[in-house]
Amino acid sequence: MNSARLVRAAVAAALAATLLTACSSDGDSDAVPREWIRKTYTATGGDWLDPRSSPSEVAQAIHSKRASEDRASGDRMEFLRYGDDMVTVSPYRSGSRIEIEDYRNGYHRHQRHLTYWPNPNSASFRGGGPGEGK
Repeated sequence: MNSARLVRAAVAAALAATLLTACSSDGDSDAVPREWIRKTYTATGGDWLDPRSSPSEVAQAIHSKRASEDRASGDRMEFLRYGDDMVTVSPYRSGSRIEIEDYRNGYHRHQRHLTYWPNPNSASFRGGGPGEGK
């Protein structure tokens, strides 16, 4: 009788671990490809640099790695929206600077360029994190 309980408990633990791994942010198909950005570009504190590519080229490379929900541009900057996060690619010397930030903060910093993106303060904004659409 005890061995049957142990087997059930082990199976339940294995299923729980599998579900938690599948639901983690690194596996989200709509999450910013942070690990790829870390490996591909040069870190400078909280930002990353590409010394040669234009913001448009860098944004396209990031979007090609993992498709963003939306994309906008303005003042030579590119913006990629990923659920609750936003990637801003701006000119820096002869290349580009990449910033990843919370969608709410990024929206408020750059809202003049994001005129058709949902305002995170509106009642209709649902973000893209856990529980989206509930």
